[in-house]
Amino acid sequence: MARTAYFNGEWIDQGRLAIPVGDPGFALGVTVTERLRTFNGVVWRRAEHVARLRRSCEIVGIPTAVAEELDAAISEYAARHPPESPPGQPPHDLAIVAFATPGASDQPTRCVHGFPLPFKSWARQYDDGVALRTSSHRQVPAECWPAELKCRSRMHYYLADREAAAAEPGARALLLDREGFVGEASTANVVLYNHREGIVSPRMEKVLPGVSVAVVRELAAAEGVAFTERDLTVAELAAADEVWLASTSVCLLPVVRLDGRPIGAGKPGAAFGRFLAAWSRLVGLEIAEQARRCGD
Repeated sequence: MARTAYFNGEWIDQGRLAIPVGDPGFALGVTVTERLRTFNGVVWRRAEHVARLRRSCEIVGIPTAVAEELDAAISEYAARHPPESPPGQPPHDLAIVAFATPGASDQPTRCVHGFPLPFKSWARQYDDGVALRTSSHRQVPAECWPAELKCRSRMHYYLADREAAAAEPGARALLLDREGFVGEASTANVVLYNHREGIVSPRMEKVLPGVSVAVVRELAAAEGVAFTERDLTVAELAAADEVWLASTSVCLLPVVRLDGRPIGAGKPGAAFGRFLAAWSRLVGLEIAEQARRCGD
């Protein structure tokens, strides 16, 4: 399918997207962004993503009207690019990326583009799980920028994932904060599950307030499972019954190893299956099955 993208007030061929090398988004990494996804062609939690984008604009001094402009463009992008549905297959839904920079002139750079979700990258992880490695690279402290800012300045994630993969091929990084408490995985929130305590998350004021971890909180309330926030140690994570990653594209993934040692039984747990099933009911399709079939 030929794709178009929204760029500075116009719809253009997506292959023509380009940013001047002098744009602060390229030269300095001053880019606020949101990555959304669709389910059955419908943008998931658009209002929540746009609210976070609006706050990111406020933090870096981009006019908040840009968030409203990109909100409309996100909806139009989804309408212009309905999901492809081969006979007998689930819909191949989209990732939709919105971003803004201060711009190279007196106007912010604004863009919405997208692509089919790369299900092959994570389809097997619903069954096989994910390995995490604690990184020596730390989460960016609030003195540099607030945790609620969603931006493209991600060198710490890149270096942390390189370190994790060097220690264990295929592993992802777990970043700690400056005090040594659990922060985030690269591009995902981390929570643990214990039978007695329920779900425990790092304190939201210290990590990116994930749209997906907010869904986990909602599902916990519906399922009658406690959800609390507090500082977590690596030892507590290692001793948990289960550990999960929550992010927009994958929704929820089980962590089965931390620093080379198994979490719980070393395989996806029953609570993970229960919450993924609840999430699937919420969105109207089987999340893992869509990934498996579209990722073949």
